[in-house]
Amino acid sequence: MPSLEVLKQWDHQHLWHPFTPMQNWTDTDPLVIVRGEGNELIDSAGRRYLDGVSSLWCNIHGHNRPELNAALESQLHEIAHSTLLGLTHIPAIELAKRLIDLSPPGLARVFYSDNGSTSVEVAIRMALQFWQLTGRSKKTKLVSLKDDYHGDTLGAVSVGYSETFHRFYRSMLPEALRLTPPHVWRWREWLSDEEALDRAIDEARRLLSQHCDELAAVVIEPVMQGAVGMWPQPSGYVRALRELTAKHDILLVCDEVATGFGRTGKMFACEQEEVSPDLMCLAKGLTGGYLPLAATLTTERIYSAFLGPPAEGRTFYYGHTYTGNPIGCAVALASLDLFKTDRVIEHLVGKVERLTTRLTDRIVPLRHVVDVRQRGLMVGIELAGDPDTRTAYPAADRVGARVTDVARAHHVIVRPLGDVVVLMPPLSVKPDEIDRLVEAVHDAIVTVTEI
Repeated sequence: MPSLEVLKQWDHQHLWHPFTPMQNWTDTDPLVIVRGEGNELIDSAGRRYLDGVSSLWCNIHGHNRPELNAALESQLHEIAHSTLLGLTHIPAIELAKRLIDLSPPGLARVFYSDNGSTSVEVAIRMALQFWQLTGRSKKTKLVSLKDDYHGDTLGAVSVGYSETFHRFYRSMLPEALRLTPPHVWRWREWLSDEEALDRAIDEARRLLSQHCDELAAVVIEPVMQGAVGMWPQPSGYVRALRELTAKHDILLVCDEVATGFGRTGKMFACEQEEVSPDLMCLAKGLTGGYLPLAATLTTERIYSAFLGPPAEGRTFYYGHTYTGNPIGCAVALASLDLFKTDRVIEHLVGKVERLTTRLTDRIVPLRHVVDVRQRGLMVGIELAGDPDTRTAYPAADRVGARVTDVARAHHVIVRPLGDVVVLMPPLSVKPDEIDRLVEAVHDAIVTVTEI
């Protein structure tokens, strides 16, 4: 193997990293991860780092879990990949059954894809085609929340548009209608949680009523909007959207790519409000953070609209080469087994309480922390240059990025969303690791903001 210095040189010469300002990157000494063990990452020098963002929100049970390794190896001895186009295989069948058994009532069918973006893309296409097949050809528009994010394929971008990420492609995107989520009223208009919720529901009531004949679906991240800054929704909002969409015969799509598999304290976030969507998108934690695999779950009502003789053209013409990959499905099944044997959801209660307490004690009092937003083990810490007016730091100061750099020096990996520091440890995080995570972020915030 080439020397470490040669590998770093090749990285700077040949790799293009996602969501990374590459001019800055090539001026840095790359941190090269070579192993994972438990909830830690281990670099090329043997240093250990707490994985405070679950390797981009997907790791559930920790790294190098023997049970997941065994499932992967066992499936390798059977077959690594076989297409689902016109064929089937045992892991895909078993996983579909397990997902339906776990999911909210009414969801009955599983369509596999490769990642979060494609799971949303599938949901959007299913919704649009459903209405065409059922004679409601005017229902072609989509609704999403302002500042939402649903991935980077073009269909997902159209409902989760971010000016920062997607402005160069705006001319290619169909326009979606936008609902103002409660946090916008709370944060920008300084309303109380109750006032913000009422304002948001009233706007949704008016918009959905006015446009119901042309609306195919409402697409939301339930309970917590993740990639735009960790914005929680007050209790009652998802339930209200479910009731309004049902009233006006509009499909509800719950994008649980980030919130699913225990992140908010329930297996799926929509369970927090006892909501059953028409379509639910899963990825990230589906395989416990091992392999890329996604699934879109839907109802028998939607599925049945696609049935008919081939000549009628009702087939859902969408798919990927590695859709339903057997190894991914086998590891996903083993991950779901661990939810039972490790009693993951039950043990989350104490972990969430401990994290809340540590955040309250150590992070909330800091002068430049203007908001701490938490749902389960999903946390966003908002920093501001002027906390009294919530005035942001100049973008050029890269305060959030500098905080994560200092946290790394304390052997904790976290990532920023602008000047929001995101904490999302694996669900297997231990109590002392929660303390370590919060303490490192506390020290990093103090170092960067109070010098």
